[in-house]
Amino acid sequence: MRTKIFLDTEFTGLHQNTTLISIGLISECGKTFYAELTDFNLAQCDEWIMENVLSNLCLKQPHDYSNGVKVLCNTKNLKRELSNWLKQFDEVEIWSDCLAYDWVLFNEILGHALNIPENVYYIPFDICTLFKIKGIDPDISREEFAEIKEKQKHNALFDAKVIKKCYEKLKKQEVLELT
Repeated sequence: MRTKIFLDTEFTGLHQNTTLISIGLISECGKTFYAELTDFNLAQCDEWIMENVLSNLCLKQPHDYSNGVKVLCNTKNLKRELSNWLKQFDEVEIWSDCLAYDWVLFNEILGHALNIPENVYYIPFDICTLFKIKGIDPDISREEFAEIKEKQKHNALFDAKVIKKCYEKLKKQEVLELT
């Protein structure tokens, strides 16, 4: 059985040449990985990104293993750190929210899609589709749906935890007939 890992990324904008700012992952058993990049393209960040994403960055030192893996690094080192973290799982499937950017950036960290580790299933899944299948508006507030009171939206690890909570709640609900 594959371990589900919930993924979120923060990046410099909704455009083709966006660069990764941070990545957060949490496994279904609670193991976490969080990294902030030191080499993202700051010139691509608009006022919204500055206020809502960069203000939620929290790492001040290169490594902090106190509560899961937390790394402040450049893109080259991120590939090594992420690959090492993923090795602890036999088989992995990745779940995200709206995964169009998350999955592309995840693959880019590793070089390209053909470089993802052998234990990572090549097909990603998203909770937007799961919301739709369950008959729930995919545009619903994730924090409200998951009944999370704290506000750290646009921090990749926090958002990955919200995705996990949404998945767990959705998994318990009946599937509605799609018309």
